[in-house]
Amino acid sequence: FPRGYSTKDTIQYPVLYVLDGWNQFPTIKSIRETMDIDKELEDVIIVGVSSGLELISWGANRNYDYTPSQDSIHDRELEKEAAKTYNLDYNMVKGQLKSGGAEKFLQCITTEIIPYIETNYKTTNDRGISGNSLGGLFTAWCFLNTKGVFSRFGINSPSLWWNNNEVLTQAESFFNTNKTLDIPFTKVFISVGEKEPPIMTSGMEKYSLLLENKVYKNVSVTTYQFSGETHNSVVKPNLKRT
Repeated sequence: FPRGYSTKDTIQYPVLYVLDGWNQFPTIKSIRETMDIDKELEDVIIVGVSSGLELISWGANRNYDYTPSQDSIHDRELEKEAAKTYNLDYNMVKGQLKSGGAEKFLQCITTEIIPYIETNYKTTNDRGISGNSLGGLFTAWCFLNTKGVFSRFGINSPSLWWNNNEVLTQAESFFNTNKTLDIPFTKVFISVGEKEPPIMTSGMEKYSLLLENKVYKNVSVTTYQFSGETHNSVVKPNLKRT
């Protein structure tokens, strides 16, 4: 909560929903408390949304929750990597990992999580969503599919390579078709680490260029490349800037 949050007044606050809450919320909390000292952060309620409560379930569930389509080839490759990492028999885990649950996850957010937060806490309808990696993919997909549910997007290190650049293809079609957007004023922050693989940096650059070239009057786009940061080390700077 913002430092001044109180049940004794009528002040309402925007809400930022941050994906991967299980492992990122402690970082979010410490950043928030530090930046609040000198009021360097807007007064906003931050909600961590998790897809698991420990490493294995988190990895498996986010692979399903954050991806807009099923990619069985990727799922089997990831199972092999996980079996090797955790010294498991691949034949025992084969077929357990699934992808393509983004629509169901978005439905959970919009019909369960958001109503719960807005019923129980002092919120405005100014909502943001932020994610890294597959979470960044989901956030980029949400911009194309949520029609004003969110007015702020943190698209960080997005895995836009997913399923042969599926979301990039959708974005190109979406921006070519929609000359204007009937949504509230929206801020989009798109970022990547300088030392991330080219498959990550190129996807981020293509998506941001597609959006920037449309020059929507009600959409503000900020892009940022974090100097010297890798795919993992950039998570904390991303959260700080988002």
